[in-house]
Amino acid sequence: MADEEETSLLHGRVLTGMETESSTMDSGQQRLQDLGYKQELKRDLSVLSNFAFSFAIISILTGITTLFNTGLNYGGTVSMVYGWLIVGVFTLFVGASMAEICSAFPTSGGLYYWSSQLAGPRWGPFASWITGWYNVVGQWAVTTSVDFSLAQLIAVMVLLGTGGANGGGYVANKYVVIGIHGGILLSHALINSLSISWLSYFGTIAAAWNILGVFVLIVLIPAVAKEHQSLSSVFTTFIKPADVGIDSSPYIFLLGLLISQYTITGYDASAHMSEETKSSDKNGAYGILSAIIISLIVGWGYILGLSFVVIDPAALLNEANDAGGYAVAQVFYNVFKARYGSGTGGIVCLGIVGVAIYFCGMSSITSNSRMVYAFSRDGAMPFSRCLHQVNRREVPLNAVWVSSIIAFCMALTSLGSLVAFQAMVSIATIGLYISYALPILFRVTIARKSFHRGPFNLGRYGEFVGWVAVLWVALITVLFCLPVVYPVTKLTLNYAPVAVGGVFVLVLGVWVLSARKWFKGPQFNVVSPFKD
Repeated sequence: MADEEETSLLHGRVLTGMETESSTMDSGQQRLQDLGYKQELKRDLSVLSNFAFSFAIISILTGITTLFNTGLNYGGTVSMVYGWLIVGVFTLFVGASMAEICSAFPTSGGLYYWSSQLAGPRWGPFASWITGWYNVVGQWAVTTSVDFSLAQLIAVMVLLGTGGANGGGYVANKYVVIGIHGGILLSHALINSLSISWLSYFGTIAAAWNILGVFVLIVLIPAVAKEHQSLSSVFTTFIKPADVGIDSSPYIFLLGLLISQYTITGYDASAHMSEETKSSDKNGAYGILSAIIISLIVGWGYILGLSFVVIDPAALLNEANDAGGYAVAQVFYNVFKARYGSGTGGIVCLGIVGVAIYFCGMSSITSNSRMVYAFSRDGAMPFSRCLHQVNRREVPLNAVWVSSIIAFCMALTSLGSLVAFQAMVSIATIGLYISYALPILFRVTIARKSFHRGPFNLGRYGEFVGWVAVLWVALITVLFCLPVVYPVTKLTLNYAPVAVGGVFVLVLGVWVLSARKWFKGPQFNVVSPFKD
C-alpha cells in the first residue's frame, strides 16, 4: 500500500513538473511536445524571420532572371505577364492548403510528417517515405540549380566586364564554372554552421535585399532605357519559337509557365523552420502565405519592368551576343551601354541579382538541412544516427555539410552533359510539388473527417482549396514532362519524366526490398501526457 502511495506521489510530481514546464512553453513548442517530439533546436525565429527564409528561397530575382530565356522563347512577354498571374493564383491554393496543415503539425519534418499523420496507420509509413524522399531530393536539386545558376551568372559578369563575347572577353569553361559553384556551396555550408540567431539575421537581410533589389531594378532599368516597348506589345505580342518545331500557341503558352512555377517554389522552408520558430502553429502558416503573396506582387513588377525594355527578343537569345545568350544580362548591358556608352552599370545591376541568388542558395541549405535532420531523426536516411545530431549551438551540422556535398555532386553531371544536368534540376520543380501535393491529397481524402485543424485554418473551404491544389499539381507535373522540342531526339528529349520517374522507382524499390520492414514513419522521442 505504501509503495502504491509512493508511486502515486511520484507520478503526481512528474505530471506537475510537465505541467509547470508546459506553462513556460509557447504554443509552437507545446504543440511539438503534443506531437511526440522534444525541443532540440533553438526556438529563436520570429514570424518575420520565418517568412524571410521562404521569401529568400522563392527569390523572384533568382527564378525570373535565370529562366527569362525560357519565357522569351516560349510565348515572350505575353507568356510571362499572364502566366505569372495564372501560376500565382493556383500556387496560393497550394500554399493555403500547406499553411493549414502546417498549423496543425508544426514540425521540421514538414510534409513527410504530415503525410504520415494524414494517410492513417495503414498507409502512413509508405506515404511518409515517398513524400519525404521527393521533398529531400527536390531540395537538393533546388540548392544545386540555384548555386549553379549563380556560378553561371558570375561567369557572364566576368565575360561582360572583360569586353563581352564580341570584344575578346574571358569565357569561363565548364570546369571553372563548377569550381565557382563549389566555392559558393562551401561558403553557404560555413554560414549555415553558425547559430540560428546568426542565420535569422542573414535571413532578414536576404528578404530585405530581395525586396529592395527588385524595386531598384524595376525603377532603374526602364528609367535608364532609351527605347521601350509599347503597352500593347507587352500585353499582346505572342512569340512562337522558330526552332522548336511547335506551332500550337496554347502548347507554347503552357510551356512558358515553367518560369513562373519554378520561381514560386521553396516556401515549404517555413514549415521546415517550425521547430525554430516562436508560436510556429500560427507563424509557420503566416510565413508560407506571406512569402507567396509578396513574391507574387514584386515578381510581377519585375517581369513588367524587364518586358518594357525587351526590344529585340531574338537578339537577346542569340548566343553570339556580348552576354553569350544570357537574356537578362544582355538587357542590362544594352540599356546602360546605349545611354552612357558603357555597360558597367548593367554589370552592377547583375551584381544586385547575384547577391539575391547567393542568399537564395544560403537559405536553401538551411531548409534542406532541417529536412535531412528531421528525416534522419526518424531513421529514414542512411547514417541517420549521425545526420540528426545537433552541436552545442543547436545546429544540425552534419546535415548541413552532407546537403552541401550532395548538391555539389549533383552539379557534376553538368561536366558530362547539360541535358543530364537539366534532368537533375527538373526534380527541383516537379519533385518538390509532388511532395507538396501528397499530404494535401491525404488531407482531402483519407483524413477528410479526422483532420484536426490548428489555429490557422480554412474552415469549410479547406477541402475545396485542397482539391484545387492537388489538381493543379497534377496538371503541371504532366505539363513539365511534355516534349519542348520536336522532333524528339536524344539531344532534345525532355528528361524530366526520366529523372522524376527514376527517383520514384529507386525509392519504391528500396521500400519494397527493405524499408517496409523497418520504417514505421515518424519516431517520437518524448512521451507526451497529451498524446493518446
